[in-house]
Amino acid sequence: MTKTKEILKKNTMVIALVVVMVLFQVLISAAGKGSLFAPANITNLILQNSYVVILAVGMLLCILTGGNIDLSVGSVVALVGAIAGVMIVNNKMNVYLTIAVCLIMGILIGAWQGFWIAYVRIPAFIVTLAGMMLWRGLALIVLDGLTISPFPEDYLKYFSSFLPNTADNKGLVFGVTIAVGAILCAVYVVSQLIERGKKVRKNYELEPAGMLWGRLAVICVAAMALSFLLGKNKGIPVVLILLGVIVLVYSYYTQNTVPGRYLYAMGGNEKAAKLSGINTNRTLFFAYTNMGFLSAVAALVCIARFNSAAPSAGTNYELDAIGACYIGGASAYGGTGTIGGAVIGAIFMGVLNNGMSILGIDSNWQRAVKGLVLLAAVVFDVLSKKRSAKA
Repeated sequence: MTKTKEILKKNTMVIALVVVMVLFQVLISAAGKGSLFAPANITNLILQNSYVVILAVGMLLCILTGGNIDLSVGSVVALVGAIAGVMIVNNKMNVYLTIAVCLIMGILIGAWQGFWIAYVRIPAFIVTLAGMMLWRGLALIVLDGLTISPFPEDYLKYFSSFLPNTADNKGLVFGVTIAVGAILCAVYVVSQLIERGKKVRKNYELEPAGMLWGRLAVICVAAMALSFLLGKNKGIPVVLILLGVIVLVYSYYTQNTVPGRYLYAMGGNEKAAKLSGINTNRTLFFAYTNMGFLSAVAALVCIARFNSAAPSAGTNYELDAIGACYIGGASAYGGTGTIGGAVIGAIFMGVLNNGMSILGIDSNWQRAVKGLVLLAAVVFDVLSKKRSAKA
């Protein structure tokens, strides 16, 4: 019984996500408005929420350091997008050079804010609030208050196209997409078995074999279902590959590297971490520099999706990213949270937005619902910690 409770607690948000998806499917079908799981809608879900996943990954690293957040990410998206628009559309500059300049600009912005937060120790809330106004103002200056569009196909293909790029041959698109899904499932199963073998050799505690195979089966079924739906539409979105790389790299970094574990140690107890030899200033500086880099990546994705660079781009993106992290299990106090959880949180918010939009629910009610969900996630975290402390 205790083991069952532990499993349920560990997968609370996954269960909640499944319940919400089923609920919306029932409501949408009953209202005669199509299906949440329509192939085109699944593709749209990925494209619409790609920026949330990217920003949530970066935001999680900031939150891990002690509950710190970055309020400036939406404005950074607007500024980097504005620079890309001016360089590519107005000045016809090389696409690769522009992408490099934009990424460097994001890193510099993150380093600027990271310096004040990590070394001068100005509260992150104040620094990033100032950044939110500063970078938005600079975006308006760069664009002169105007929207720049359209972007050339040479740029769009890197962020808004599909693989395989043969829209006319539906059979090939479906076959390749299913094959890729099957290969990824096989690689995942093999990697998990290898990891389990390492734990056996080191006499680590193992999860029951039945639980392992059950988890692998659920993940593989979900992956193949996603491959089926994407194959029925246009194939694999290029941005999904980018998201996969980001999630894998940062998951490995936070879970399997020493600097990644420093983030958790600092969030758990910064003074103790410092006394144990961790350079907490450098760890905090990295978290915000990295946030600037991922904000630039999100900007490149967003301008490709909207095919324009606008002064209003990135509005409220920081709230989506913060909400995704907390809904995905990150602690408001820092030191707790995973990349996978942040991704689940981003998907959860995306499903909420998409489902309510299909049902025609007023945007004001959508905001209210998302606010209640975020509050519930944080309350759950706080109450869980209090119960653990009493135990």
